[in-house]
Amino acid sequence: MRDPVAVIIGAGDAIGAAVARRFAKGGYTICLARRSLDKAAPHVAAIEAAGGKAHAFSTDARDEAAMTALFETIERDIGPVEVCLFNAGANTQMGALETSGTLYQRVWQLACFAGFVSGREAARHMLPRGKGTILFTGATASLRGGAGFAAFAAAKAGLRSTAQSLAREFGPRGIHVAHLVIDGGVDSPAIHARRRARFGADAPPPEPGSLIALDTVAEAYWTLHAQPRDGWTHEMDLRPSVERW
Repeated sequence: MRDPVAVIIGAGDAIGAAVARRFAKGGYTICLARRSLDKAAPHVAAIEAAGGKAHAFSTDARDEAAMTALFETIERDIGPVEVCLFNAGANTQMGALETSGTLYQRVWQLACFAGFVSGREAARHMLPRGKGTILFTGATASLRGGAGFAAFAAAKAGLRSTAQSLAREFGPRGIHVAHLVIDGGVDSPAIHARRRARFGADAPPPEPGSLIALDTVAEAYWTLHAQPRDGWTHEMDLRPSVERW
């Protein structure tokens, strides 16, 4: 018997790493997929130091053949994929007049097309076993477009619809597909770097409770995965209490 596997596609330093730690704590072998193995190494080390098991793979989620090979390799060499999180980000802010067709397509490829391929390949291996969880990270842009976010909003809305379609197709066959709308800032190094770039190094710290803690996001995903079949949630939204919505 091999331990079940949780695959994190787009295993970045914030949400991806936090979810990986939470599922490792829950007994899953973690497979982190991102383009840079060097950037994944610290997260593998942290999981192993805490007594868990983790592996890293260098993969471009936009490459359909590479994604197919990734899941086949994990299933063959590591264990059965029971959880898959698609967390690849493509948050791009640019005015419509400055957004080229090439940029628009690249954002869609990473934030939407890659999500479809990830979900499809995860389901391909889960369906014969009749169980599994496929998770997608959404954003405010999944629900509404904003000025300067035409490419990102189109891709995230497309990912949300893709998740709905997969849920309706695979749910009756035992696969739980869930979409998490993160409607607010996440307390991460990237967010703090953006604040410094926007307001300067002397900018006051964020208002307490105005950012979502990474562990809060990770626990939400664990909650979705742990739901019994007679009470599945397809979509959950998270936002700080001070966030307007």
